[in-house]
Amino acid sequence: MTPAQTSSNPPLTRSLFSSVNITFLGTASAQPSSTRNHSALALHLGGDVWLFDCGEATQHQLQKSIVKMGRIEKIFITHTHGDHIFGLIPLLASVLNGAGGTADGVDDPRARVDMEQPPLEIYGPLGTRAYVRNGMTYSHTLLGSPYVVHELRMPSDPQTGDHTSLTRLTCELPTGRNIPQVDGAWTDIFKDGLVSVSAAPIYHSVPCVGYVVTEAPVPGKIDPKLYIPDLKRTNTPMTAMRRLQQGESVELSDGTILHGPPRRKGRKVVILGDTFDPSPIIPLAMDADLLIHEATNAHLPDIDPATKDSDTYESVEVRTKSRGHSTPQMAGAFAKRLGARRLLLNHFSARYSGDTTEEATKIMDAIGNLAAVEFGHEVECARDLMSIEVTFPSNIQ
Repeated sequence: MTPAQTSSNPPLTRSLFSSVNITFLGTASAQPSSTRNHSALALHLGGDVWLFDCGEATQHQLQKSIVKMGRIEKIFITHTHGDHIFGLIPLLASVLNGAGGTADGVDDPRARVDMEQPPLEIYGPLGTRAYVRNGMTYSHTLLGSPYVVHELRMPSDPQTGDHTSLTRLTCELPTGRNIPQVDGAWTDIFKDGLVSVSAAPIYHSVPCVGYVVTEAPVPGKIDPKLYIPDLKRTNTPMTAMRRLQQGESVELSDGTILHGPPRRKGRKVVILGDTFDPSPIIPLAMDADLLIHEATNAHLPDIDPATKDSDTYESVEVRTKSRGHSTPQMAGAFAKRLGARRLLLNHFSARYSGDTTEEATKIMDAIGNLAAVEFGHEVECARDLMSIEVTFPSNIQ
């Protein structure tokens, strides 16, 4: 399959998304805490689920959440640091009916995988395929359903090969693509009639990716009063309203042509991995309806008791950037630069509790306010198992 193609299998039949929302499964950085798990979030597209990152214990978080594990179709990895990928192999074993084999002489149906099933698709930077293959091999894990790994190759990466000497597993489809970067981005790594995914490199301490999920134009809002009188006058079945709702034109028996409302712009969600500078993704991410940006560290004098007397806003930013991360102010400034409609902060230091106690709420409100000053709008801070709806702009009909 050539890099320009956008799917390793025939696309599944989808209907328009009844809703688009996000559930945060893990919002910690580096080390988890009792109130924040390692990084992972679930994007719900109607009834379908796509995961972004899969830190340790993600499947435990899924069991506590509203997300149905069996609905997971795709997993997008931003980078291969452990707090973003260590939960991937256990999750695959659960989702794809994995097991550790059988005793000698006992038949194991997992040794014969039906490769015609739609696979679980995994996207990530160089090393993702090797990580999964090595983990499956050396843990002796057999899967009952197939998966495939597509890698986003940086210009400095080898453009061919699997980056591992291990041979492909029985359950791994051979159609995994090595997708080259073109003009600084990976455009339409997945695309069907309803949604597309593009990606771009962002700066961290290791190769890292940000993803942009864009909904295709959707039917505009319809005012039945503009159509029903003509439909009744010509005895046209009211089922014609369905076609008009989709933006189609309907010719009536007297020659009158009714035109449905024009389609409106779909929603755009930008999900960044760890970063101290995500500027390479700007061309893809402009005018996002939702930007999810990390805010690992913050300077909170008189609010956070762990604040060092020697620290300043400038020194905390310098230290945070040196470790490949961002402060709330950096996230807010980037959201403003994009013209984003909404900013949600994620990936917090373990010292920032994710519970709802008065002290934790005070600290997280302060972190959000630091970003809001730069962004110019209210900013939300993610908590584990929090779900949010991605809405359309109120001024778009």
